[in-house]
Amino acid sequence: MTRLSLAVSALILAPLAVAQLTEKQKIADLESLAAIYAKNYAPHDWKKAAFDFDLFDLRPWVERVKATHDDYEYFDVLMEYVASLRDGHTTMIVPSSFSANLGFTVDIYDGKVLIDSINRSALPQEQYPFAIGDELVSVDNITAEEWIGRLRKYYPAGNARTSRRNAAAAIVARSQARVPWLSRLGETAEVVVRRESGELETYTIPWRKSGIPIDFAGPVPDLIRGREGREVVEEPRGENDLLAPWQRPLEKLMEVSVAREDRTALGVGAQAPSFALPEGFEQRLGRTSSEVFYSGRYVSEGLRIGFIRIPSYSPPVSAAQAVAGFEREIQWMQENTDGLIIDDTRNPGGSVSYVEELCRRLIPKTFRSIGFEVRATLAFVAPFLQSWQQARASNQPEWVVAGYEERAKRVLEAYVQNRGKTPPVSLTNPWMDLEPARNGSGQVAAYTKPLMVLVDEFSSSGGDMFPATLQDAKRALIFGYRTNGLGGSVVNWPDGLNFSEFGTRVTVTLMIRAENVECSELPAAPYVENIGVRPDIEYDWMTRENLMSRGRPFVEAFTRAMTEHIRKAQ
Repeated sequence: MTRLSLAVSALILAPLAVAQLTEKQKIADLESLAAIYAKNYAPHDWKKAAFDFDLFDLRPWVERVKATHDDYEYFDVLMEYVASLRDGHTTMIVPSSFSANLGFTVDIYDGKVLIDSINRSALPQEQYPFAIGDELVSVDNITAEEWIGRLRKYYPAGNARTSRRNAAAAIVARSQARVPWLSRLGETAEVVVRRESGELETYTIPWRKSGIPIDFAGPVPDLIRGREGREVVEEPRGENDLLAPWQRPLEKLMEVSVAREDRTALGVGAQAPSFALPEGFEQRLGRTSSEVFYSGRYVSEGLRIGFIRIPSYSPPVSAAQAVAGFEREIQWMQENTDGLIIDDTRNPGGSVSYVEELCRRLIPKTFRSIGFEVRATLAFVAPFLQSWQQARASNQPEWVVAGYEERAKRVLEAYVQNRGKTPPVSLTNPWMDLEPARNGSGQVAAYTKPLMVLVDEFSSSGGDMFPATLQDAKRALIFGYRTNGLGGSVVNWPDGLNFSEFGTRVTVTLMIRAENVECSELPAAPYVENIGVRPDIEYDWMTRENLMSRGRPFVEAFTRAMTEHIRKAQ
């Protein structure tokens, strides 16, 4: 943070530092938040069955709000209430740009918090000689594990391991958009590092701050006032020009992505993979930022293995342009490889329509896409009706119009029920069955050879939907670690709370797979939410050996699995 911004911040905030919300205002905001969820939150019944958490029972939360002494404590209660849903989509939106970091990043490898990148411009080697692979022991006399326990509630996720890793990252790099009390941060941190030799070293490292912090919610009388809406800053993305006029009314419901503040691991959404591909890898795409995908080919045991990384399902160019590029690359892979690996790791999601279009280039037969249970509110009844009317006005075939009409009726029927949800419906088409893509000659344009998808706990939302679709179609071998388990569409309510001026993100649909998924820790259900996508071959690449060798054991493991997969298909 510059001296000028610090001075301006102090000038503005110091005279008002004692101002706090009243108890009545705090309770009103809690009830407003709960009302938004009561009306719109789709997974309520699932959360109650899976975790015995009832978001409608405000009694313990009201008592905790009454016990808070300042706005910080109150904000913490709100954060913990939302985190109890264990839903990485549904989070608080704190209207702050303030952030701070120590100039290096950490993650959990082999159960330990290890340093995995260092900004040497901020931390010169001669002054801070610790290295990648060294262990972070403590910050300000609080152990790394204790910090994870303190910070987890600010980073809810569908997968508990994702939440732990997000919290670990936040030990050294935090945003007030997630951690409300961040403005109380000191100027330096005392950091203890265990070197590879086992020796402990202590460093005093300055916090690198940016943005303007908030210390409290501005005081107002005990009367809820209106105000102009605030915008939520979204990531840059190209136009979704895949949608026909009759599909566009539901575009808001097609958002399946995590917020930028929750993309804490190295390489989330990055164009290049987080590991080094084998020697002899011939790169095709990904040399420039204008290319959406990273791709190439290498040879193992005489077999030609193709590789495509999908960074996210929100391409920086128009969606149609990205899909056309993917189709061209798939055509090359079809002609020049014996099998194809798709890298879906550290993918933060994007748009339902984009996920489906990529799947249509990978599944060479009719397949069932992921269905969505929609929490039917008036805000969503209208778009489904508009979709049907647009299809009719555009002179679509009678059977297509009838399909959109039937879908709209299902939403209307759910709307008149108590917190009604629809049966599984498609958000893009009249039915969930999709056909493979075809080229200009009418021939199937989908890849037909053996396919593998790499996943991890940061394969999130759309990054969950993609492997779930391929696994349900029995089209791909899934390799890696269980995905994040964020299974629904997310909608922003940037002005949800009148007094604190916080907003929220809300999961308004539930992804529904073709069959129930059995797992030991949760009830059997067809949901992606919390369950995630379970790999066919589990591999945990969060080890120090992988960190220090740029993923060599991981790459060797999935290459062996892929060669076996190809051999079996021959």
